[in-house]
Amino acid sequence: MSGHDHLHAHGHHHHDHAPKLDHLNTAFIVGIILNSVFVIVEAVAGFITHSLSLLTDAGHNLSDVASLALALLAFKLSKVSANRQYTYGYKRSTIIVSFFNAIILFVAVGFIVYEAIVRFMNPEVISGGTMAWVAFIGIGINAFTAWLFVKDKDTDLNVKGAYLHMAVDAIVSFGVVVSGIIIYFTKIYWIDSVVSLIIGVVILRGTWSLLKDSLRLEMDGVPAELNLEKIKTELMKCKGVVDVHHMHVWALSTTENALTAHLVIKPEAMAEFDNIKHDLRHRLEHLDISHSTFEPEFADEKCQQPECL
Repeated sequence: MSGHDHLHAHGHHHHDHAPKLDHLNTAFIVGIILNSVFVIVEAVAGFITHSLSLLTDAGHNLSDVASLALALLAFKLSKVSANRQYTYGYKRSTIIVSFFNAIILFVAVGFIVYEAIVRFMNPEVISGGTMAWVAFIGIGINAFTAWLFVKDKDTDLNVKGAYLHMAVDAIVSFGVVVSGIIIYFTKIYWIDSVVSLIIGVVILRGTWSLLKDSLRLEMDGVPAELNLEKIKTELMKCKGVVDVHHMHVWALSTTENALTAHLVIKPEAMAEFDNIKHDLRHRLEHLDISHSTFEPEFADEKCQQPECL
C-alpha cells in the first residue's frame, strides 16, 4: 500500500513540474548556442584589440557554456529511471555537476589573476572603442540568458548556478564597456588589468556559496533551505505519533530531498499506520521532501538502535 502511495504522490509531484522542464530545456539550449557564438566573437575581438578583459570575459563565457552544458546533462540524467546498480537513478549527478561547476570557476579566476598581474607589469596598447562595442553586445547576451533562468532559479542549485554566472557576466561586460570607453579617451592601458582583477573577485564571491552548498549536499548534509526541528515538529503534529527519532534528511539531487525516520506510535494507533503514513507524506511534500521512509515502533517498546535523535 505504502509503495503505491509513494508512487502516486510522487507521480503527482512531478506532474506539476512538466511544463517547467520543457521551458528549462529550451532555456539551456538557447543559452548554450547564444553564448558559444559570442565566445568566438569576443575571443577574436580580444586578440585583435589586445584586451585582456575581453579575453577574460570570453574565457569566463566559455566556462559558462561548459556549466550550462553540464547543468543540461545533469538535468537529463536526473530524469533517467533507477536501475539495480543505481537505485536512485542518476539524480546525484546534479550535485556532482554543481560541485565541478564551482571548481571550474575557481580555476578560471586563477588564470585571470595571473594574466592581469603579468599585464600590469607590461601594459599593451589596446583599442578601447572596439573593446567597448564588443562588451556592449555581451551585456545584452548575458542579461537575456540570465532572464531565461530567472523564474526557475530557486528550484535547482544548477539552474541557480547558471543564473548567477549569467547575471555576473552581464555586470562583467558592463565593466569592460566602461573600461573600454576610459581607455579610448585616456589611453591608460593598465585599467584593463584592474577590471580583470575586479571581475575575478566578483566571480569568487558567487562561486564560494555554490561550492559550499554543493559540498554540503555531496556530504549528505541537510539542504540549506530545510530545518530539522521544523520537520520534526511537523511530523509530531500527526495524530497517533508520540515521538520521532533517528531522523535523517538529505538531498537526492539538487531538486529532490529524502527523509527516513523512526516513529513511536501509540499501540492503539497501529491499525491506522497506513493513514498516518499518508498524512506524514503529505506534510513532507509541503516541506519539499519527496521521498520518505518510516519505521514504526510501539510507544511501550524501547528503541533497539543507539544514538536516538
